Amino acid sequence: MDKNGIMKAFDGYVSGYNAADPKIKLKIDHTYRVAALCRQIADGLADPDLAWLCGMLHDIGRFEQVRRWGTFVDAASVDHAALGADLLFEEGLLARFPLDLTAEARRILETAIRCHSAYRLPEGLSEPETTYCHILRDADKIDIFRVNCETPLEDIYNVTREALRASPVSEAVKDCFRRRTAVLRALKKTPADYVAAHLCLVFELVYPASRSIVREQGYVDRMLAFESDNPDTRRWFEAMRADLDAWWGR
Repeated sequence: MDKNGIMKAFDGYVSGYNAADPKIKLKIDHTYRVAALCRQIADGLADPDLAWLCGMLHDIGRFEQVRRWGTFVDAASVDHAALGADLLFEEGLLARFPLDLTAEARRILETAIRCHSAYRLPEGLSEPETTYCHILRDADKIDIFRVNCETPLEDIYNVTREALRASPVSEAVKDCFRRRTAVLRALKKTPADYVAAHLCLVFELVYPASRSIVREQGYVDRMLAFESDNPDTRRWFEAMRADLDAWWGR
């Protein structure tokens, strides 16, 4: 696989967007990190090169999402995973990348991209499709934890700092944490809901290697130190910290 050529094509594509926009810069950096994580997680599970390619192309729809709607919130704009898959596989964007894929590899790539942000994978996927989907979804979740720590949350969620710090956590989101499950998009009502919902992603990690990476990085602990002016939110994040400490077995 011509990795250098693929990265050059990716850089050429994203150069058409405003690199001064922190959202665009965030997604460029996120892409490279997720691709590297996919390769790392794929060791012993799948073809590391194909897993890396899934990571390189998984968020290609984010750039048009930001250009057209100015947000990463799918509920307020578009399903970015479907948009990216449509751009690549239906509108010809994939032809810009120096690839020689088998029909199976092409199908795996499209499935992984199209499904990477889904609440649950669709039924009927082949075993290889499921494996690559899980690898990409794990890698994406791992870097989401980093993004929540290294990027101002108000830039991610399109809110003011004051609104974020005053925000409560909805009972429906709290219940998802108690049940150790991801949070449906429709349940997220407040800015703090998004932070709490991202913490719930730790329960969805499939592979032991993914969980080990998360624990080593320490970003979940930093997210749990979320600064809030809302007493109930502060208490809830403290409760989540204690619960996750027990869940990790610490």
